[in-house]
Parts: sequence; C-alpha cells; structure tokens
Amino acid sequence: MPAFVRLYQAIYGLPRHLGQHSGGMIICQNKLSSFVPLENASMPGRVVAQWDKDDCEDLGIVKVDLLGLGMMSVMQDAFELCRERGRPLDLAHIPNDDAATFEMMQKADTIGVFQIESRAQMATLPRMKPECFYDVVIEVAIIRPGPIQGEMVHPYLARRAGREPPTYFDLRLEPVLGRTLGVPLFQEQMLQIAMIMADFSGNEAEELRRALSFHRSEERMQKVSLKLRAAMERKGVAPDKIDKIIHSITSFALYGFPESHAISFAILAYGSAYLKVHRAPEFYASLLNNQPMGFYTSATIVKDAQRHGIKIKPVCVMQSNWRCIVISDDTVRLGFCVVNGLQQGHVDELVRQREDRQFRALDDFKRRVPLSKEELRALAELGALNCFARHRRAAMWAAEETIHDDLLESACATLSRTSAAPCNTRDACAPRKPESPLVPMTLPERVRADYETMNLTTGPHPMRLLRPSLLNIWRAMDLVQARHGATVQIAGNVICRQRPGTAKGFVFISLEDETGVSNAIVEPDLFERFRLLITEETFLLIEGEVQNSDGVALIKTRDIRPLIHEALVGSESHDFH
Repeated sequence: MPAFVRLYQAIYGLPRHLGQHSGGMIICQNKLSSFVPLENASMPGRVVAQWDKDDCEDLGIVKVDLLGLGMMSVMQDAFELCRERGRPLDLAHIPNDDAATFEMMQKADTIGVFQIESRAQMATLPRMKPECFYDVVIEVAIIRPGPIQGEMVHPYLARRAGREPPTYFDLRLEPVLGRTLGVPLFQEQMLQIAMIMADFSGNEAEELRRALSFHRSEERMQKVSLKLRAAMERKGVAPDKIDKIIHSITSFALYGFPESHAISFAILAYGSAYLKVHRAPEFYASLLNNQPMGFYTSATIVKDAQRHGIKIKPVCVMQSNWRCIVISDDTVRLGFCVVNGLQQGHVDELVRQREDRQFRALDDFKRRVPLSKEELRALAELGALNCFARHRRAAMWAAEETIHDDLLESACATLSRTSAAPCNTRDACAPRKPESPLVPMTLPERVRADYETMNLTTGPHPMRLLRPSLLNIWRAMDLVQARHGATVQIAGNVICRQRPGTAKGFVFISLEDETGVSNAIVEPDLFERFRLLITEETFLLIEGEVQNSDGVALIKTRDIRPLIHEALVGSESHDFH
C-alpha cells in the first residue's frame, strides 16, 4: 500500500489522456513548428499542438477559441429568408432599443430565443424587466451556477427592483461594481477586486484568472484563495469583508462568465428575440430547420408559433421541400426534414421529379419517386399524400397497392407530356380503382399519427382534446391570475425535467398545454416518493400551492398523478440537463 500511495502522489496532476480542443486555434508570426511540437490529428489535413492552452499562452502564442452555436445557423438562415422575401435584415442593423423586443422579454415570451429560453431564465425575466441591451448582458450572466452558488441573484434582483439599496464590500469597489449594483457578476470584476483589495499585480491577477477558468480546479483555486486572503489581511481588510470576497470569488469559479462572453451571447439573445418579434415566419422556419438544438422540441416550437399567429401548413408532397419554407408573412410550410426516417436523398429526387413534371396521381408518384415502403407509409399516415386521396387512411390503403404497368397508363403518360393542359391529381384518364373501404381518421387519431411520424402536430394540442373533461384544472396562461398560496391543479405534456446541481435536490417540471408552459417544483423527498412516475410518464397532473410573485407563477408540488387517456400522445422531454 505505501508503494501505491507513492505512485499515486507521483502521477497526481499529470494529464489523464490526450485530448483535442473542439474549437481552439493558435497563431504565431512565423512557422508554428519552430515554436511548438506538432503532430498529425486523426482527421486528414489537421494538425494538433502537443502543448496545452496555458503553455501556448505562456509562450506568447495567440490562442483563439471558435465557438459553434446552433443559433448562429438559425439567424443566418433567417436573414437569408428575409433577403429572399424582399425585406433584408442583418445582425449589424438590428436596432438595439426596440421596445417590442424588450416587452416580449419582460413577459418571458422567449421560447426559441437564445440563452434566455430556459425555465430559470424565464422565471427571472419578469423580475429583471430588461429595458436596454446591457440588461440582457446581465440576464445572460446571472443565471449560471457561479452567481447562484455565490448568492448573487436575489440581492441583484432586489436592488434592481428598489427593495434594497446597492451595497459594496468596500467603498473602493464602487467604480468596479456600480454597473451591477454592487454584485460581482463578471470575471473582469473579480480581477479588479483582487487588484484593489489585495494589491494583486497584473501577473497575480492573471494567475487568478487562470484559476477561475481552469476547469473549476479546486486545488488551483484554493492556492490562489490563500494568497488572496493573506494579501488582504496584510492590508488590514476586515475579516468579514475578506470572507465575503473570498466566497464570491470561489463561487464564481463554478462556471463564472467573463463580461466579454456575456456581451457576445447577449447580441445573439437580443437578435433572436428581435427576429421572433419582427420576422416571426422566417425565425420559426429557420428554428425548425436547425433542430435538434436549444431547450425545446419541434412540437413545442410549432405550438409557440401558432400561439403567435403563425399558420403552420402540414407536409405535402406537392408543396413541401426538404426544409421548412415561408409562404407569407404569417404562414410557414413544414418541410420533409420533420418526418421521422425519411432520407434527404429521396426527398431531393422527389422535388426534382416534381419540378420536371407534376405528379398526376399516387401511382405516378410511386413510380417516379424511389421511396421505401416505410417512407411511403409514413407520408400517407401523416397526411402528406392527401393531395392524391380523400383522407389519410385512403392514402394508406392506396400506398399498399401494387403498381401494374399497362398500355392505358403508358398512353396517359404520353398524353400528359404532350398536352398543354396538365392532368390534375384525379385525372379522368387514370384507371379507375375502387374506393378505400377504410373510414377517415378521427381528430385524435390524426394527432396521434402526427406525433408518431413527426413528433409534432399542426393540429390541436393533445391537451385541447381533453380540456372539456378536465374540470378545475388550470390552464398555463391563467396561472398568473391565481392567488398566491392557493391550491390548484395543473396538467400537461412533460416537456422538461431538471435537477440542477445547485438546487439541493429539488426537481423542476415543465408542463405544456394548449395555452403555454407551466412550471412545478418538487421537493427532494417528494421526488424520491414519485420518482418513477415523474421520470416515466409523458402526461402528468400536479396539485400544489401557487407561488406567485412579480408576475411569475410556480407550483409547489404536493401530489402528482399520471394523466392517462387513449387520445394522449405527446412530444419528448428535455430531461435533467
């Protein structure tokens, strides 16, 4: 055992494995290999430096981190759609003082908006009430484990609301912390605090910066904290102030945020919010085209679009492309990209054949488009073949029929190619077939088929189908009117389950109904009691006490039951992230 302990101590702190930065790039003036040992990466044409980022920085080599974000693709696609539709827009020319955009944020109407769409962000926005761009910067930075662990969130919101005055660890810090009302939120502020209160030099502040960003290394942070404490004691700083400063800085090491990063993220947050307000169809189409990303599924995005007055047209083999397209200022057509199991190559051929010559009937479509049997069945089930049939089940029946070539079909095809007037989908020259004996799907059956083939529906939300039977169940949009402390029941499709590491075992559940999203908080003991129910059921009915303050309603859970009904089928949940 002593030999094992000595070996452990000898290798402690050594690199565990060779890793590659997903988006890091280094630059130097001359030949890079003359400064840093290089090696070939596994990807052809890519080279990796053998030193880590800190060693490269010590040598003076410029290091750039390239961060890939799905929202950047969404915004690029949205701007391109705006340009194609004759109302061009770009990020640089979005006004930064748009009242409608800030009003939407204050209402926490931010589903699909970058960074500020999470449950925690949406609970903070009505309290924060952002009125300018820098408010968005703070909103992005404040809902993070660092500020939460450092108990910085509630003091900032209370000071912003005027319930308590701004206070500072020391009056010398007012120039540093004034813009955040005395609450340290950014990495740059932490460094300035150390330089003012402990007389840290530039090199010592750099050491602190590295400790704050060194993958939350407790050992490195502890070493710098001891040095910081000793320096403040030498300067005669009061012990209680030292404890508060050390607590803030060590808490900040848990996912703290530099102000420069917060500003960059706020640009995307504000820009995406502006698009949602002023270019809604382009925004929603681009958001759907770039799934999966963000906090919500395509099903939730579609329902949010419909609540904002956007008409969502279903997938149609005669109208849809691979990607969702904007038809008008209030209408989006779903693309084949939302269909489960459909290959893009097959869709590309479908579109090419359609552009070459319109499909005359389902048999013509089946003959010219190389779809698998499963793909054809899915298109029939979701209604994409209704242009060839009276209803979905009729299309499903016809999709199973075997195609037989005959002289009449060949003659009709020739006639169609030579005729100036193309045949319609029920052209008289097509051979007559017996009607499908199947009855049309009911509305609940169509909704179920939509979810089974696309994980979304353009029809009513499943909860709307049950609403007449849900007596005394509050809708999500009505909860803000509920009296604080009242006992209510809510129900819906579970779209998010969260158990943050900073929440001390509490679990947060988001339920979606036809009017929006409601949130419930579950205490640790109650979660253990209902663990299987909470983690497995798609639809839940929750009873609890309303916590309503500053326009934010939350249900403190007392009881949970499954909401079981044959008509219910819902979207997937974003769980425990």
